[in-house]
Amino acid sequence: MNKITRSAALAFCAAGLLLAGCGTDQPATEASTEPEGMTFQDSAAMSTDSARMGKPQGVEVGGARMTPDKDLVANAVNSKEHTTLVSAVQAAGLAETLKGPGPYTVFAPSNAAFNNLPYGAMAGLMRPESKEKLQGVLKYHVIPSRIMAADLRDGQQLTTLSGDKIKVSVKDGKVKINNANVTISDVVSSNGITHVIDQVLLPPAE
Repeated sequence: MNKITRSAALAFCAAGLLLAGCGTDQPATEASTEPEGMTFQDSAAMSTDSARMGKPQGVEVGGARMTPDKDLVANAVNSKEHTTLVSAVQAAGLAETLKGPGPYTVFAPSNAAFNNLPYGAMAGLMRPESKEKLQGVLKYHVIPSRIMAADLRDGQQLTTLSGDKIKVSVKDGKVKINNANVTISDVVSSNGITHVIDQVLLPPAE
């Protein structure tokens, strides 16, 4: 998986998508992607154990039951609230990646989140000539590891498939990723975890 180039990110920013939120909000110092005092192996084991304890009957998202026996894409296609995301993943050629063994953690914007983008922004990204930019935006929503909500810590930074980082904020039991709220957490699939968010995450300009 290739990281989008800086020029692609700047072009995406210039296109108007990042009109209000192009800059990054990252803190000066990075927190570890692992909970404090834990090794990577401990964190991975905790995530795996948490996933195993997920409800076997699944979690309802967009009027459909997301079950642990299906992969991330197979679950997502059944959600009426994620049709835009599914179409974007298919247009970007990332469906096979997200059907692969992973594991992945996907922060999945709802249809309403995509509708809140500037007018025409999504249509522009869905054009064939914008495929690389679209891949960059979508990869910014995917972490190449399995992360349950209980694994997230305030101030944490997670490295995405695009190579950029997203910031985790936890306050009063509520989780935010950059400026997006997690509205449904811990949707377990066979190859990863999905957390539904209410905004599209925009890659930094630099």
